[in-house]
Amino acid sequence: MSSRRRALARLGTLVLLLGARDIAFGASIVAVRVWPADEYTRVTIESDTALAERHFLVGDPARLVIDIEGLELSPTLRDLVGSVRSDDPFIAGVRVGQNLPRVVRLVIDLKQPVAPQLFTLAPVAPYQHRMVFDLYPTHEVDPLLALIREKDQADRAAQAVQDALGEFIGKLGRPPPPGTPAPALPPVAQGKVDRLVVVALDPGHGGEDPGAIGPTGLREKDVVLAIALQLRDRINALPGMRAMLTRDADFFVPLHDRVRKARRVQADLFVSIHADAFVSPQARGASVFALSERGASSSAARWLADKENAADLVGGANIRSPHADVTRALLDMSTTAQIKDSLKLAGEVLGQIGRVGRLHKPQVEQAGFAVLKAPDIPSILVETAFISNPGEEAKLRDPDYQRQLVDALHSGISRYFARNPPLARTRTL
Repeated sequence: MSSRRRALARLGTLVLLLGARDIAFGASIVAVRVWPADEYTRVTIESDTALAERHFLVGDPARLVIDIEGLELSPTLRDLVGSVRSDDPFIAGVRVGQNLPRVVRLVIDLKQPVAPQLFTLAPVAPYQHRMVFDLYPTHEVDPLLALIREKDQADRAAQAVQDALGEFIGKLGRPPPPGTPAPALPPVAQGKVDRLVVVALDPGHGGEDPGAIGPTGLREKDVVLAIALQLRDRINALPGMRAMLTRDADFFVPLHDRVRKARRVQADLFVSIHADAFVSPQARGASVFALSERGASSSAARWLADKENAADLVGGANIRSPHADVTRALLDMSTTAQIKDSLKLAGEVLGQIGRVGRLHKPQVEQAGFAVLKAPDIPSILVETAFISNPGEEAKLRDPDYQRQLVDALHSGISRYFARNPPLARTRTL
């Protein structure tokens, strides 16, 4: 054997003896991303090789220290410093340095105490290896109490304006002019509800998961959030009603957590908003889906459900989340009554959306969408249009068309409540 072959053989033996920590040495950082939100902030470090880390919290002032092994400090890692927004509720700043020859240290300066969850994700879709740091508050806010307080504040502000207007008109000694707001009325189905009626709105995807992307780059996660925010404002303007968003900004929410959020606020309805996509750009039209106990109503519905249910893989769900196991158990408890009510809601919404644009199919479809499996909440998934179709992508980008979709969704929800008044009941969370 030549000396060159012997040298290569020794090198091959050395590679086989290296552990994961050694192989990670020299890993390249592909990207760093920060996703701030009121609920939690996510920091993602994407690399071409799986990384190992150790972390610990330090107090006075509060800091999270993360040592990542097998790295050399790079310009991409330094970009993390400038990725933190001033309005991030959890992170005040980030410092990055070469702590040891093979260890990069991140020091995250905190604005409040956090309960960090760190985990890794295997390569999927466009992403390579991801190391994820989720910073949650140590005390979770009660979302139902927050909704009630928000509604009370809005009602008090509206009443103050109305009282001031009435006092002004009284001083003038003449009747109120045309268009003056009438006194607040009870919620839909007057006189039958003595509680806050809550509609959970679920803008699909978000954060690491962009959803479908149109021919000119329009991202599903952006357009559905815009529609959901407008629909929230429309619902909040109704007396006695309040909308809760599973996300109100660009961050990722696992599928099981979207269901958990709806149940925590005792939602009366759950409406998940999406923009469809298909391999053929010719596919077009809106669709409305309810859950199915007996399989999908069509092969296309099954394909779409499988695609949407895979969002956790792309967005990066933490399987070690303390809520994941409990909520996944609830996902198996869907009832026939829930599906029956969901079909009623879906029918009302489909009828109204059909007035705005073309329908992909003239009837409600059914499939096994994970986000529709709350056992006690009528739930639907709305595919507003095919973002993969150039013409429909242009419509989804148009603010006027978005407004028409919001009008249709709002009308469908109102018509459902008019025919199916919510009961004055208290559910167990």
